[in-house]
Amino acid sequence: MAAALGLLSYLRIPFYAASGIVAAASGALYYYQKSAAPSLFFLQHTDYHSELIYPRNIPGDARTTFLKPSSFRNLQIDDSDWEDLTITTPDGEKLNAMLIRPGNRSQAKPVTVIMFHGNAGNIGHRIPIAGILQHHYGCNVLMMEYRGYGASTGNPDEKGLNIDAQTGLDYMRQHPDLRKTKFVIYGQSLGGAVSLSLVARNQQAGDIMALVLENTFLSIKKMIPRFVLCCILIELG
Repeated sequence: MAAALGLLSYLRIPFYAASGIVAAASGALYYYQKSAAPSLFFLQHTDYHSELIYPRNIPGDARTTFLKPSSFRNLQIDDSDWEDLTITTPDGEKLNAMLIRPGNRSQAKPVTVIMFHGNAGNIGHRIPIAGILQHHYGCNVLMMEYRGYGASTGNPDEKGLNIDAQTGLDYMRQHPDLRKTKFVIYGQSLGGAVSLSLVARNQQAGDIMALVLENTFLSIKKMIPRFVLCCILIELG
């Protein structure tokens, strides 16, 4: 019995060490994406904002190849049902966006879904989801692309993504046809955090009817990939 307790006590050491590394990595990654200059020694050769937090260049053509509704043959979205948009943020970034509307305007629901996508890729990769919302549910769909992703200018960080989200909502609030519709904020993964923040800031306005979260993370700590910890251990070793 004593030997077993001794072994358990010994095993606590690597457990606490691993927990400490995860906690340190969480704080470091969070600080890194907000700092004015690269500060993590194992990320010093990466882009200014950590690709580990905002992997906007995955897949390799995410910044150069942009799918359109016509790229998906099974979607019932005519050319007259969608439009490419460029929305300018208050701090001067140009955000790529796509507005998809039901083909039968008279049967459209008075609802506009504002979609904030997950990490990696661009809004073109999420068109099938928008197609379901448009065709099967009769919703208008605004697909927003964050700064630094796809065809949008700039570099992503927490403050910038919040500005982007607010810009998208404000754009729809001023849209001549859709400003009187109710808004549903829909966030996938990273977009879930963006959506939560947006709804929290705008809930008093009364025009947001629902918030939908898909596969959103609980914390940065739980997001850290194992290979990041391996990089840290290799550097420390």
